[in-house]
Amino acid sequence: MSRIGKLPITIPAGVTVNVSDENVVTVKGALGELTQKVDAKIEVSTEDGVINVKREDDSKRQKSMHGLYRSLVNNMVVGVSKGYEIKLELVGVGYRAELLPGNVLDLVLGFAHHTYLQLPSEVKVEAVSDKRKNPIITLNCIDKQLVGQVAAKIRSFRKPEPYKGKGIKFVGEVLRRKAGKAAAK
Repeated sequence: MSRIGKLPITIPAGVTVNVSDENVVTVKGALGELTQKVDAKIEVSTEDGVINVKREDDSKRQKSMHGLYRSLVNNMVVGVSKGYEIKLELVGVGYRAELLPGNVLDLVLGFAHHTYLQLPSEVKVEAVSDKRKNPIITLNCIDKQLVGQVAAKIRSFRKPEPYKGKGIKFVGEVLRRKAGKAAAK
């Protein structure tokens, strides 16, 4: 049995879980509501404040789907109760981030032009620029997949390079640095 799939999910206070006949799981909480369609051969049941995910057979596909859907449902429960937050740090001289009206993120990343990114309405963004510190972009959302995808898109504009470490990195991320060109004698 899948080690991840067989773990029960405890439902926190204030969260309601509903499983429909078409195998659609709906999770409602203080922060919002999320839905996920589950594979027909995976059974999701709720009893006594615990969600259990079971599979029909032991085929390879069912084993992988078992763990996947358990993780997706768990992410939904955590998302509607606590939410997800990702922080990005802009490292580089003159790098700036600003939130424009209409949920548009304006990035200055050392190019000859500004980079604009239209963000989904579900993602809450905060851009903080303090003097003598690197700008920090904070992304908040109840959907773990969406907030991760937006963070990856922002990071793709200027990935951290290995020599000086300039670029967009996650806060707390340790970059593997390379030694520069050796000085000539």
